[in-house]
Amino acid sequence: MILRSDEFQDVDVAGGGPMRMHLFRPAIDGRFPGVLLFSEIYQVTAPIRRLAAMIAGNGYVVGVPEVYHEYEPAGTVLAYDQAGTDRGNALKVQKPVAGYDADAHAGLTALAQHPACNGKLATFGVCLGGHLAYRAALDPRVLAAACFYPTDIHSGTLGEGRSDDSLSRMAGLKAEMLFVWGRQDPHVPFAGREAIRARLETLGISYAWHELNAQHAFLRDEGPRYDPALFLQAMTLTLEFYRRALL
Repeated sequence: MILRSDEFQDVDVAGGGPMRMHLFRPAIDGRFPGVLLFSEIYQVTAPIRRLAAMIAGNGYVVGVPEVYHEYEPAGTVLAYDQAGTDRGNALKVQKPVAGYDADAHAGLTALAQHPACNGKLATFGVCLGGHLAYRAALDPRVLAAACFYPTDIHSGTLGEGRSDDSLSRMAGLKAEMLFVWGRQDPHVPFAGREAIRARLETLGISYAWHELNAQHAFLRDEGPRYDPALFLQAMTLTLEFYRRALL
């Protein structure tokens, strides 16, 4: 499917100013479900754009917000090097959790109002973005959330003060959830994964759970941890999940 991948929208966020959201959608007439895709700490890099295009090419309108819009000029992309990693990690715990939540609300609203969106909404995220996709799914408009190796949920260390309430708010999830993890991911160890899954079970949340023999960031098609075979497997899981949940 041919795509439009050159569009963006500057979305007003309450208390946070404008947030640039990059848009990917089928280049045909029609209306499609919307997916709000949250990036890693590096913002909208080339691998993130290719990931968004992969999803959009299967019949979705994908919006990718710049998660650090309050701190970096619009269009800023952090490099996959030590300086970029240090900057991204510093901003991750500088930004208040309320700011992340306000971004999600504004992004979902803008996506739902896009003329190519049919009003059905889902989220997707990797790393930091996996956590943000989870939090965004607390919005009752979200029908499905795909969270890939989401960091900090188990430790409650997202945002200013490194003290988020994501686990304690899990009972508010109404969306169907998909979690995909790498067993060799040092950022979310076995005990952390088990803590999240135990709470999902206790609360009776509707979820699917996959643990793969993979490193952190195995979806990123740049760098030594990329696993092409698992990328294809993971995308198949995600697209089947969305088709079922967004019917």
